[in-house]
Amino acid sequence: MPPTGKGGRYHHGDLRAALIETAIELIGEHGVRGFSLAEASRRLGVAVSAPYAHFADRSDVLAAIAVRGYQAFAAELAPYEDPALPPAGRLAAMASAYVRFAAAQRPLFEVLYDADVDKDRHPELAAAEKPVRDAFDCSVAALTGGDEVPTRDLATALEAAARGYALFYLDGQFGEGAAAVDEAAARAARATLALIASRGLLSGP
Repeated sequence: MPPTGKGGRYHHGDLRAALIETAIELIGEHGVRGFSLAEASRRLGVAVSAPYAHFADRSDVLAAIAVRGYQAFAAELAPYEDPALPPAGRLAAMASAYVRFAAAQRPLFEVLYDADVDKDRHPELAAAEKPVRDAFDCSVAALTGGDEVPTRDLATALEAAARGYALFYLDGQFGEGAAAVDEAAARAARATLALIASRGLLSGP
């Protein structure tokens, strides 16, 4: 078992899981750019060398957090994937869920979209991301008939709108509290419906 420092929180059990939890906590406090394995070790009260029994480096920790993030995001989207529902309504609900995920799971959201983890080095990320990507792409394809260019252009525009409203919320542009989350989520849903209604303009010259 890794040694514990005076006042450290880690005493026994799964150090790998403890490091992931502490990393998420630190990212929530300082942002993904402010996270280091050394600080996680200090907070847990273990030797700074201890994490390397479980992770090769900082990128490995961020990849593990990203996998968790995609799993949480997929769970957030799952209620809106019913193919019996109109695809436009599904996508509007997913855009709203996108914002709510960012609000509720800010550290995970930041790792997914700001950590720049190398997906070639971490192929597990592609597998974890697939349910999220499929949720959006299947609904978009239902609107475009699966044609490659219209599907790609609409999917890109919808993701840009959802991410934009999520970032606006995180930057405080809608205020704070539950009402701010509701406002940002509702605007993302309305923007989604507007883009769908005018999707013919997205593949212009």
